[in-house]
Amino acid sequence: MNPIQTLQHQLDTLNLWQGSLTLARHEYLHRADSTDTRLYFVVSGSVRVFILDEAEEQTIRFGYPGSFITALDTFITGEPSDFYMQALKKTTLKFIDKPAYMQFIESNAENVRLWYQLMEQLIFQQIERETDLLTSSPVKRYGRVLQRSPQLFQEIPHKYIASYLRMTPETLSRIKKS
Repeated sequence: MNPIQTLQHQLDTLNLWQGSLTLARHEYLHRADSTDTRLYFVVSGSVRVFILDEAEEQTIRFGYPGSFITALDTFITGEPSDFYMQALKKTTLKFIDKPAYMQFIESNAENVRLWYQLMEQLIFQQIERETDLLTSSPVKRYGRVLQRSPQLFQEIPHKYIASYLRMTPETLSRIKKS
């Protein structure tokens, strides 16, 4: 099992989820300038994390079935976030608050190792993404995302994938056809 599956299995087995919620299409889970220290698990549907840059939305991350999602800045610091989190379609999530989550993580050395594995995985993904955005052509960015996360193209509307890849929807369409 990978670290995400392991964490989800343990939270399920120990019945640590504190609740669940269902969002309608385009409903916000979190808005900028607010705090939210919950960790969410996407049961169904999809969520995007984005920021506003001079009134333009820049997609940062996605959550889809089987993935964890949070506004990481506020989760870590407890301070208001710069991020928005929005359901892209009807979405069901389970959640656990940070204090309960951290109590679980700190309860034994194996859980601490799992937390480190998850953080290492997240950091590595961010480094790959930053490198792609700074050095790769649109075609290479598309190819790398397709290789890393093929399910993204099944779950997420293409206009949001284009934003994530920092290209127009038309460019993405041309690349997919070629």
